[in-house]
Amino acid sequence: MSDAAPPPTTQAVILARGLGTRMRRESADQGLSAAQLEAAAAGAKGMMPLFARPFLDYVISALADAAITNVVLVVGPEHDAMRKYYTQAAPPARVQVRFAVQAEPKGTADAVYAVRNAVNDAPFLMLNSDNYYPVAAYSALAAVGGAGLIAFEADTLVRDGGIQVERVLNYALLDFDSNGWLREICEKPPSDHPLARRAERWVSMNLWSFTPRIFDACARIEPSERGELELADAVMVAMRDLGERFRVIPMRGGVLDLSSRADVALVSSRLANVTPNP
Repeated sequence: MSDAAPPPTTQAVILARGLGTRMRRESADQGLSAAQLEAAAAGAKGMMPLFARPFLDYVISALADAAITNVVLVVGPEHDAMRKYYTQAAPPARVQVRFAVQAEPKGTADAVYAVRNAVNDAPFLMLNSDNYYPVAAYSALAAVGGAGLIAFEADTLVRDGGIQVERVLNYALLDFDSNGWLREICEKPPSDHPLARRAERWVSMNLWSFTPRIFDACARIEPSERGELELADAVMVAMRDLGERFRVIPMRGGVLDLSSRADVALVSSRLANVTPNP
């Protein structure tokens, strides 16, 4: 039997179907331009213009820097502007972009399930459309060539990513063994949860590597207490019932989070010297 490492992952899925509820309901303009206010009002976080380029251009460019060559954008039926931009106005030169439609916003697991016929029969990275992750995180995760995720250290996210402490405290917490295998993911844990009381907290910023086995797991779960089909539940089903093992890669690095109108100024300042080349 060969002990050769699996080939690196070259495809990625970006969840761009989110409603942007927080950004839409905010009333303060936060110094945004007219074009940025229009994107905020539509909840189109991935299409938020930064220096005349949509935020997604920066995300896709970073993926290309990590040797990702195929990207699937999960969109809603109404996301014509995103489709037209990436197929007509500015098709990326370094990656091939395709689309998968999530008919209704039923949750992150449903969004992943929507790409089952749009990705190749091989591992794929999965990420949020409103986060800018380090290229090193993509490269390390792609090298796994199977199921895995990046675990970000909570205090570093605050210090290097500029994310508010209270927001980080609401992220999913991770428990993994000394060999780097995921044991548990706890979504929005209470402050008295054992993982929340640890001095060093490792959180998920929704940067995963999945095998096609995840689609079976997504099909098996029921809505959570919040009424959503949640990815964390699908991951636990994949481990418990399908024998999937997730390699955890701890990383102390910042992630830019574009969740609210107040985030636009910080994200713009951090990306001011970046020229996207998707």
